[in-house]
Amino acid sequence: MGGTAVVVGGGIGGLAAAIGLHRIGWDVRVVERAGTLADAGAGISLHANGLRTLDALGVGRAVRAEARPQYSGGTRTPEGDWLSRMDGAALERALGTPIVGIRRAVLHRLLREALPAGCLRIGVTVSGLDRTAPDRVAVPVGDDTLDADLVVAADGVGSRLRGLLFPGHPGPVYSGSTVLRAVTERPLRLRGDFELTWGGGAEFGHIAFTDGRAEWHAVLTAPAGVRHSDPLGMLRRRFGGWHDPIPELLDATRPEAVLHHDMHELATPLRSFTAGRVALLGDAAHAMTPNLGQGACQALEDAATLAAALAHEPSVASALARYDAERRPRSQAVARAARQAGRMGQQLSRPAAVALRNTALRLTPSRVAMRAILRHADWTPPSLG
Repeated sequence: MGGTAVVVGGGIGGLAAAIGLHRIGWDVRVVERAGTLADAGAGISLHANGLRTLDALGVGRAVRAEARPQYSGGTRTPEGDWLSRMDGAALERALGTPIVGIRRAVLHRLLREALPAGCLRIGVTVSGLDRTAPDRVAVPVGDDTLDADLVVAADGVGSRLRGLLFPGHPGPVYSGSTVLRAVTERPLRLRGDFELTWGGGAEFGHIAFTDGRAEWHAVLTAPAGVRHSDPLGMLRRRFGGWHDPIPELLDATRPEAVLHHDMHELATPLRSFTAGRVALLGDAAHAMTPNLGQGACQALEDAATLAAALAHEPSVASALARYDAERRPRSQAVARAARQAGRMGQQLSRPAAVALRNTALRLTPSRVAMRAILRHADWTPPSLG
């Protein structure tokens, strides 16, 4: 079965979906509302499920060549004491690959390069869909209208298409946490590939890259919409007493490089990831907090599962029913687990609760911590052939 598809959204999930559809013989167009491909964002960790999916899509080798394996690191207190350590080698033995860190801009570029030239159209907004025909969808794009057998709504946490398809859904809500992040301007000598530090109502973490630079992020419990005239200065004051290399990471950052976003999620699960010939994917379907590092990996899983369903099912309708049945329970379970992880991590603020959490982490056997990671990361994509 082949056809014509329009993917709305040129982020990780949308590009991956387009690659999958192209690989199974579909004619694909990707439309992205951003006028320039600035690839906003800093860094990302990819677990085994995400890397396996990238392999299935034919871009895993290219991504691994640009990514840095995460073998060392863990979770610490603001004073620098270890709460738990990461054993990347053990994860590699269990899953066949370590977690890797890569810049979002690099990942976006590699995904775009896997698509045919001219497939991506930027600077256009899809504000509506015409679904009056039983077996086609008309997609207004600027002055044109694209006729599609399938539309993939991958337009992010604030998805316009989700709002049109499910008008009774409350949409995304603020998680209670806001994140500031950046990539350092210069390389640093870092002891760990990946670290998280948990304090009361705050988290600081970093991911090291192949060129020696690093992405850092600071998550704070704060009201939505709060912004700072000097974000880097605020962070230096907030985290200035925390252990090395946190002050060094901030000092290696240009003020204009700091990004600030409130973290929203779909706390109310969607009743379906499909509507007619439209499939919701990634954050549009299951926006989650980043506490498990699974947001992008779940979007990649969506992309491979959708392509496989379309490759093997006799009709678009049956393929979309299979996609919904396979993806909705798993992705929504991961979203719930991510929310709970945030509540037990950065969002804890009472000293007694923080102390209890820290003691529990120190006493948790490494095999138990490993099982928690495997629960989400040990997933293999279906065959596209």
